[in-house]
Amino acid sequence: MQLRNPIERAYVSRMLPTLRQLQYLKLLAEHRSFSRAAEAAHVTQPTLSAGVQELEKILGAPVVDRGRAGVILTAAGEEAVARAEAILAQAEDLVQAARGAGQPLAGRFRLGVIPTIAPFLLPRALPALRQRFPKLRLFLREDLTNRLIAQLKAGALDAALIALPYDMTGLAWADVAEDELLVAFPANHPLTAERRVTAERLESEDLILLEDGHCLREHALAACGLAPSRAKDRAGEEAAFGATSLPTLVQMVGSGLGVSFLPAMAVDAGLADAAAVAVRPLAAEHPSRQIVVAWRAGSSRAAEGRLLAETLRAS
Repeated sequence: MQLRNPIERAYVSRMLPTLRQLQYLKLLAEHRSFSRAAEAAHVTQPTLSAGVQELEKILGAPVVDRGRAGVILTAAGEEAVARAEAILAQAEDLVQAARGAGQPLAGRFRLGVIPTIAPFLLPRALPALRQRFPKLRLFLREDLTNRLIAQLKAGALDAALIALPYDMTGLAWADVAEDELLVAFPANHPLTAERRVTAERLESEDLILLEDGHCLREHALAACGLAPSRAKDRAGEEAAFGATSLPTLVQMVGSGLGVSFLPAMAVDAGLADAAAVAVRPLAAEHPSRQIVVAWRAGSSRAAEGRLLAETLRAS
């Protein structure tokens, strides 16, 4: 993009992108369409287009390729979007911190929760949160760990309730609970005679696990020292059965399709009572997962994340 004269170039070189321009670019990257991005920004398409053009002048490089196939980000645009997301997240942190100054966990707080925790921990934790922080407006989003962390880093969430181990690069966290992993099998299975089940004892069993993307799958395999490829049947073929949720998993185990693993918090909440299923502890060095509240490293909401974890620990 060519600027018209040296005076214009000197003026633009002293300018910085506005938050509005960065918001336009972020929406454009999300929607890949000027019209849809303008609709999401609640502005007209010419207004959004003019904002993006001004941003290109300030950066001195085009950020999008405009063509019939839709909007395609340039290399400079991809880099700008990544930085814009971080800047906008920090700006959002600033606003929320200022509004909640002196009033921790007051106002809006966006919390992500993974599906193997949400239905078992939140029912007993939410009443305690409401009682302790009556001005808290909690917005919950249930999703898989990788998507929650992506939203956390992009500023779409303030914190996330997840399970470790997991790659926590760029994040900080506070412990909530240690959640033991238990072996689950049909109620009439020979394993009912065992007080604790060893990993070796499971070698001859068909494992039924949650589908890829659920971190509980990796946690369970790691707890008994098995590789992800262990999810095979007795013939050595890839297992024909997998579950998308813990309730489905319990029903499959109760139907005699195989054995699996359940988090203790789910068993304590009565999940195993929904089918003819028995559970036993796993005889392993660390048969558990660590439940934590995570937030962006350096976030102004870190103190609230720790306070949230403290409240969840006590619930």
